[in-house]
Amino acid sequence: MRTRFETTQSQEVVSEKLNSGLGRFNPNLSIRLATQKKRVLVLVTKESHCLRDLLYLQELGELPIEIPAVVSNHPDLKELVANHGIKFIDQSGKEKSAAELEISNLITDLNIDLVVLARYMQILTPEFCANLSGRLINIHHSFLPGFKGAKPYHQAHDRGVKIIGATSHFVTQDLDEGPIIDQDVAHVTHNSTPEDLIATGRDIERRVLSRSVKDFAEDRIFIVGNKTVVFHN
Repeated sequence: MRTRFETTQSQEVVSEKLNSGLGRFNPNLSIRLATQKKRVLVLVTKESHCLRDLLYLQELGELPIEIPAVVSNHPDLKELVANHGIKFIDQSGKEKSAAELEISNLITDLNIDLVVLARYMQILTPEFCANLSGRLINIHHSFLPGFKGAKPYHQAHDRGVKIIGATSHFVTQDLDEGPIIDQDVAHVTHNSTPEDLIATGRDIERRVLSRSVKDFAEDRIFIVGNKTVVFHN
């Protein structure tokens, strides 16, 4: 259950009163100030559209998050990130174990609440995914559970689909199998090339990912088994 309330008392006092009053039910309570922004670490490769949208919405104040750093396995987006005054960490050429260790250290050092894979084209190790259970969101460029894995738009084109989509989900040890958070679609035709599908898909991907990050930042997402419950306005 999620609720929002106003009070003149401190967060510590409210937490103590709620825990003492509801203690007999042994609840798992989490309380935070509405003004407290979630800290987000973004992982990218070369595609910029999802990252650009997150940075833009953060600057507008429409995403209640702070992005202290962006990590990439390529240097392509360094200038974009630097222009927003954010630290860019280039992991080009690093082995997977060293890269994941550096990311894990950043999560601790920067007090990160959420890690976002904004078209990060790397498969993370099961151990890394398990350590970030419920705190690691990916955007997949297909309407899951269809067209998992690599080049889903090409798979969709080969099947002659008339609707394409994008899916945000929590990352688990099983590739593209985590609890789905949000999805959206667009209609296409038989005339659409794989490149047309990719271009259309970019807009869907950025919208779906930004909505999911916003929902996480506002504590609207609850994982129930292999599903999510999302409390929208």
